[in-house]
Amino acid sequence: MRPQWANRGALAFLFGTPAMLGLIGFLVVPFLMAIGLTLTNQKLLSPQDTRIVGLSNYERLLGLTMIRQDSVLGVNGDTGFERVRDVTRRTPRLHGYKPLGQAEFGSTRLVLLARDPIFIQSLLNTILFAVMVVPLQCSLALALALLVNAGLPGQRLFRTVYFSPVVMSMVVVAVIWAFLFNRDLGLINQFLSWATFGKFQPVDWLGNPATAMPAIVIMSAWQGAGLQMLIFLAGLQAIPKELYDAARIDGATAFQRFLHVTLPGLSRTIAFVIIITTIAAFGLFTQVDVMTQGGPANATSTVMFYAIERGVRGQDIAYGSTITVVYFVLIATLALLQQRFFARRAGS
Repeated sequence: MRPQWANRGALAFLFGTPAMLGLIGFLVVPFLMAIGLTLTNQKLLSPQDTRIVGLSNYERLLGLTMIRQDSVLGVNGDTGFERVRDVTRRTPRLHGYKPLGQAEFGSTRLVLLARDPIFIQSLLNTILFAVMVVPLQCSLALALALLVNAGLPGQRLFRTVYFSPVVMSMVVVAVIWAFLFNRDLGLINQFLSWATFGKFQPVDWLGNPATAMPAIVIMSAWQGAGLQMLIFLAGLQAIPKELYDAARIDGATAFQRFLHVTLPGLSRTIAFVIIITTIAAFGLFTQVDVMTQGGPANATSTVMFYAIERGVRGQDIAYGSTITVVYFVLIATLALLQQRFFARRAGS
């Protein structure tokens, strides 16, 4: 008894319009406004008038170059390299560049310079975080899903316990883990000291550049694994039990059933979980803001954290918008590449 206009797809359009208007109003329009801001020098609470600066913000953000230095003879007869700061000051084309990294090859040194080395370091930190947290979190989630799906007593209780960190506020979780990682009073150092009979020396997990990012990775994987666990659990329950019965009849071991039945049955689910986990990893902000504030020595600064620091706290709206636009393009490109990769794997 539907009206005739509903048969032509108008009903679907009618129900989809509110969602589309929300996406356009809260995503598309702000993104277009951000692109417009990147072409200006807009600042908050600035007495200067806003003017068009073209692509100077992009040049400032993405500017990279390399210089080659030869060793010189010092006053005392020893050899060394000239200070990079002196080279950039006397070379007009290098004004505004700062050292990002260097490598020495005998009497030659190559120095990588960047207009904004903190952004480059934040981007590398974000990539490092994603590389570490995605396999760890997905593996942990799959292990929990297999455990819950095994039919052990208390299955519903375990599912609730494993999922509970997901519904907790990330700020609360970050504060709790910051106390756990505390050098003097943290339970992690105290447990390791107790387990080693006092031989373990306390570690400043969040104050050491070598351990700060791995500490955030561990906390993030623990907090987010519950959501991926439910997705994996749904995928496991969709695999026909007849396949497992046939594998048992053929004499397959538990590992062989996992390798040849479970993993192929979860191929699409694994691809989906990896993609959403990667996108979430590249949006890392709250953990860094609460636990380390980007330190020590920018070792945990991420692109989102840096964008908020420059755009909101630093009141440089134009430059912060430039960071977010460039970052959006990088994430969108990565997501498309991942989708094409998994689509080809599924097709093959």
